[in-house]
Amino acid sequence: MICEHLASLEKAIIDSGAHETYRSSPWTKNCREWVYYDVVLDIDSIQERFDLPDCVQVHENMDPKSGMEKGFYCSQCHDAVMGLVEGGAIFG
Repeated sequence: MICEHLASLEKAIIDSGAHETYRSSPWTKNCREWVYYDVVLDIDSIQERFDLPDCVQVHENMDPKSGMEKGFYCSQCHDAVMGLVEGGAIFG
């Protein structure tokens, strides 16, 4: 289960009809639970719409070799909610 700092964002993404594509601990000990959705997350809109705490930061990886992604990472709990970089419906 995703941490309390990202729970409202994840619930809204699910309620929008987006599909979860992956949920696991993908990289290192600094990654507890990362969940990926088949939507492009509109970062600016989400930051305005949700009252995310300071421990939640924008994360993006633009390296096509390791998998491009963009979303939100909780530095306190090491969880993340990630979306596509392009090519999907926009959530925000």
